[in-house]
Amino acid sequence: MIRDKVHSTPIIDLTGPEGNAFYLMAQADRFARDLGLDGDAIVAEMRSGNYENLVQVFDRYFGDYVILER
Repeated sequence: MIRDKVHSTPIIDLTGPEGNAFYLMAQADRFARDLGLDGDAIVAEMRSGNYENLVQVFDRYFGDYVILER
C-alpha cells in the first residue's frame, strides 16, 4: 500500500518503459485507490492535456509518495 512509506520511496524513471503515459495513469489509479482518492477524476485530469500535464498532475497528487526521475 502506498500509504505505508516503509523503507524507500518508489522511483519511476520517466525515460524508461515506466514513463509511458498508460503506465502512469494505471499507477495513479492504483495509488488513488490506496489513498482513498477519486482515481477516475485524477486520470481524467491527467488526460486533459499533453504528456507534460500528465506528469505534473501525477506529481501534484503523488509526489509525496513517488519520485519521478527524468
